[in-house]
Amino acid sequence: MQEPAKGPLAGIRIVEFIGLGPAPFAAMQFADMGADVIRIARPGATPALPDPISGRGRPTVEADLKSPGDVEAVRKLVDHADALIEGFRPGVMERLGLGPEPLFERNPRLVYGRMTGWGQSGPLSAQAGHDINFIAITGALAAIGPAERPLPPLNLVGDFGGGAMFLVSGMLAALVCAQRNGTGQVVDSAICDGTIQLMTMAHDMAAAGHWRAEREANLLDGGAPYYGTYECADGVHIAVGPIEPQFFELFREAIGLSEDAHLLRADPRNWPALRDNIATLIRTRKSTEWLALLEHSDACVSPVLDLYEAAEHPHLVARQSFVELDGITQPAPAPRFSATPTQARARPRDLLSLADAIQAWTGK
Repeated sequence: MQEPAKGPLAGIRIVEFIGLGPAPFAAMQFADMGADVIRIARPGATPALPDPISGRGRPTVEADLKSPGDVEAVRKLVDHADALIEGFRPGVMERLGLGPEPLFERNPRLVYGRMTGWGQSGPLSAQAGHDINFIAITGALAAIGPAERPLPPLNLVGDFGGGAMFLVSGMLAALVCAQRNGTGQVVDSAICDGTIQLMTMAHDMAAAGHWRAEREANLLDGGAPYYGTYECADGVHIAVGPIEPQFFELFREAIGLSEDAHLLRADPRNWPALRDNIATLIRTRKSTEWLALLEHSDACVSPVLDLYEAAEHPHLVARQSFVELDGITQPAPAPRFSATPTQARARPRDLLSLADAIQAWTGK
């Protein structure tokens, strides 16, 4: 086993059944925060997608979940766990004899985290799907992209925002509850549910009459000319976001926009013309010139960086927002804790046997 981790979740034990996307990402968050996480994998199985980063910080145990002996050994491991994470279709864990009910009988304080796209119930719960499908029914996909067609925002909104992070927050709440009253529970984290929660601000705006259903017609979807990206003379884009009037005034004056721009920005009917004016002015200089002038001001202008460039940005370097681990530059743990710092830990290279995992947690 690894050296005991430090962090706000040090001492918490979690069994993770290896899956795809949001479930291992959630487990990584727990491991970064100091939880002792053990991954359960099928013998000889390799990840469908490479996970040298999202698989960090926890050892892997192989278990044949069709073998009664291995299933019983996994149950013994779960007996000494605080929580469990699984991301299979509804009913799979029950068929394996590892569903919530038999595990609660043995470990009543267990927090049972379930990560799915559609949730444990509902007409679509048994259907296959991916991030794009889960966010399509929530209103999120329809709101993102150019006016001509919606564009999937990678899988950030569904898998990781609406899925993994709600699983983490839900399980943390359930762990607090279990520590108070000794009773565990199932945390049913559905990507579609979480994505709807992420859309709360859009629903706020809609309820106040400030939301239009078409894309590129609203404040934050590229409709407002003072919240979007612009191409510079060198073909590089910069991000522009001076929403507040005082910030827009700094931006307006710096790029040489006419004073009546404040009046134009107040009426969405003027937005296309104002956007064209801004685009024309931004194209007169290289991105480096604009950034030298505006990046360190309240004009709210930033470079649009790719994954590789981001790791070299001075602000992120200063905050150590990336770490080097196993020869890979990767995201550092977030958020940060003043008294119990988090730590990105390397993945153990050797498999751990079921017997060794049980012995490590039970001392037997």
